[in-house]
Amino acid sequence: MGRLIFIAVLLAVIAEIASAQLVEVPAAKEEGDELGAMGLNFKEEEIDGGFSSLDGMLQWAIGHSDPGVLKERSKVFQRMSPEELKERQTEIKELVEKLKMPSDAQLMQIAVNDLDNSSLPLEHHQRALEELLVLVEHIDNAIDLHKLGGFSVLLRKLDHFEPEIRTAAAWVLGKASQNNPVVQKQVLELGALPMLMKMMKSHSTEEAIKALFAVSALIRNNLIGQDMFYQEAGHAMLQEVLSNSKLDIRLHKKSLFLIADLADGQLENENTAAVPFFSNRLLLKAVVDSMASSDLDLQEKALYAIKNILLLRSTEIQVFKDFCKLNEALERTRQQLQQFMVEDDLREYATDLEGLRKEVELTFLQKLDKVTQAAR
Repeated sequence: MGRLIFIAVLLAVIAEIASAQLVEVPAAKEEGDELGAMGLNFKEEEIDGGFSSLDGMLQWAIGHSDPGVLKERSKVFQRMSPEELKERQTEIKELVEKLKMPSDAQLMQIAVNDLDNSSLPLEHHQRALEELLVLVEHIDNAIDLHKLGGFSVLLRKLDHFEPEIRTAAAWVLGKASQNNPVVQKQVLELGALPMLMKMMKSHSTEEAIKALFAVSALIRNNLIGQDMFYQEAGHAMLQEVLSNSKLDIRLHKKSLFLIADLADGQLENENTAAVPFFSNRLLLKAVVDSMASSDLDLQEKALYAIKNILLLRSTEIQVFKDFCKLNEALERTRQQLQQFMVEDDLREYATDLEGLRKEVELTFLQKLDKVTQAAR
């Protein structure tokens, strides 16, 4: 945001030169122009790489400025003498050269270099991570970060002595990996997954949350990453989280969301071999037990996870019935939702959840009936 504000202020000055040099352009653009009333309107991606020349920046400023503002400023410049105008142009050109905005690649390289410089104060490392967190939002930037050696540096920071640095490094890796198979592959090959899973056991809640976020981002829609997660005993990690009532509820919610997502991915790849992950009794029971929470959002995520697992062909329905006591859990949830429905601020949400609960119950009973019929 600070970067865009900087450019907006700079362009407000540059527009004065543009209006003086190209008086006829604003008038031509005025008809049908629906630009905003703030004078400058631009998209971040249009300025993302910086400007290669002053002329390019001037043209961009003209095309994204309020024609009325440019017209008024042009009158001021028209009253200037040629000498005054030339002097003003020279001043602005010098200012632009001094304040020329670097490209995203240059900004990332600066951040990576600062992060890799152990002699710099901790604040500089934190600032570099904050800069990278914003820059990797763009898919192309995230891919380029690997070429700059950024991921290797970030992985080293996962072992930093300060939890704040570890947390921020995990967050950047997660942001860069989101919906980006190229980056997922690069980060997985560097060995980030086991390190992030280890960070899940941190005493720092924020570190654990950001580590789980990064794990989810790395393996989402990525079969290789998911296989690695299963091999690293991902079921034990998630079961441990869900079974620990002392942990922050955000960790429980993110764990349930990840389980639901993994089961959904398995549904889309039913031709692949069944994953033992979804047959782990302790994990399944931890998911079912999560429905006992009074937090409706947590209940919803638990119900979705159970629903997706029940839809898998490989699901052992008797485990849900005998070991997880799903019948009893669903009935308790029904009674709890009935109580929430009398509260005005929760009625609509509770009603929607009751619909989801009935859907899970129907799926469970239908699958249980098939197994019973087959056993006769």
